[in-house]
Amino acid sequence: MTMDAKRAYAAELIGTALLLATIVGSGIMAERLAGGNVAIALLANAIATGGILFVLITGLGPVSGAHFNPAVTLIELAFGRIPRARVPGYLAGQVAGALAGVLLAHAMFGLDAIQHGTHARDSAGELVSEVVATFGLWLVIATVSRARPAAVPAAVALYIAAAYWFTASTSFANPAVTFARAFTDTFANIRLEDVPKFVAMQAIGAAAAALTAGWLLNSGVHPEAATSSRAKEIP
Repeated sequence: MTMDAKRAYAAELIGTALLLATIVGSGIMAERLAGGNVAIALLANAIATGGILFVLITGLGPVSGAHFNPAVTLIELAFGRIPRARVPGYLAGQVAGALAGVLLAHAMFGLDAIQHGTHARDSAGELVSEVVATFGLWLVIATVSRARPAAVPAAVALYIAAAYWFTASTSFANPAVTFARAFTDTFANIRLEDVPKFVAMQAIGAAAAALTAGWLLNSGVHPEAATSSRAKEIP
């Protein structure tokens, strides 16, 4: 394993941990301070999440690409923008980082380290929302990275902040985030039994986004693209 690969895996772990610490921690703080006003709590949660995404993508993008999301990693693989050999390390870092972020948020607010989500999120509207949220997220990444690469951090942050409000699910759009949020019973929680449904819908949205972006940008998805010369350039 090269030093560049180690740094990339560490960046994915650290970045995903900070993302989850922000999602869960800001949810706890918002709920405590909002006086029962769920709209204010959600607004605070959305602003905090959008803000940390902008910072993390800007800072860690040059190290790992700042995926923090298995769906993004797998589509990047399909487009040949990440070597196949790096995918397991990315996915492991994202899942481990997500769980670590939840534990960190609990520690900062003096809560039990391990909790179990109790918020039922299995309605048809929420499931459709996860398809839409994940589709839109990756379409934003694909199109903005082609048009204005420097604007990707802002575009992703703004999209997620908006999607907190226009989707019934509040836009999880990330399998690692979804899984980790089943281990908190705070504002951001989800029942563990609902996680597979959310992840399945995210997979559908991600696949649809990959195909759509490939057609729109005339850069089709190739399952073996990670063996391309471009991918081989990355150690």
